[in-house]
Amino acid sequence: MKVLTILTNGFEEIEALTTVDLLRRAGITIEIFSLHTSSLIGAHNIVISDLKNFHEADIDNYDCLFIAGGPQYQELEASKEFLTIVNHFAGLNKFIAAICAAPTILGHLGLLKGKKYTCFNSMNEDFGGEYIDHYAVNDGKLVTGKGPMASIEFALLLIETLVGKDSTEVIKNSTFYYNK
Repeated sequence: MKVLTILTNGFEEIEALTTVDLLRRAGITIEIFSLHTSSLIGAHNIVISDLKNFHEADIDNYDCLFIAGGPQYQELEASKEFLTIVNHFAGLNKFIAAICAAPTILGHLGLLKGKKYTCFNSMNEDFGGEYIDHYAVNDGKLVTGKGPMASIEFALLLIETLVGKDSTEVIKNSTFYYNK
């Protein structure tokens, strides 16, 4: 299983890095690319560097597209090339995961019609689907999350969706998810 994520300045660090970390712990390959530059500054001034430009990604080699939220969603949504990638994944019925503000990108593309989803409460519009007020929601090959504090639940649901419940339980147990 191979996951692609594309970030730009203003990405929500908790959402992006928690998801990347937990997916890697589950043995899922997740690669981070940049929309523009090799160094990015998150919404709370955390810098990540040495990133490749998204043009270097062979998008056909990925099973899932993960879109983190934060103020970056505006720049991602304004990028015709990024929207082409989103539509490419949707057109091939590949997995798409989006959290916080990012599901609105999917909504504006019509990809939430007839789907159960969640997103940051104040950003929910009538996207033609069923908004579920949970931390994380799965509808087939679509996984959505509510916001920063939902990052762990979102990442765990994404792991379960991609590689199964057993892998999710291993991660939960190894990270003391259950307070025993």
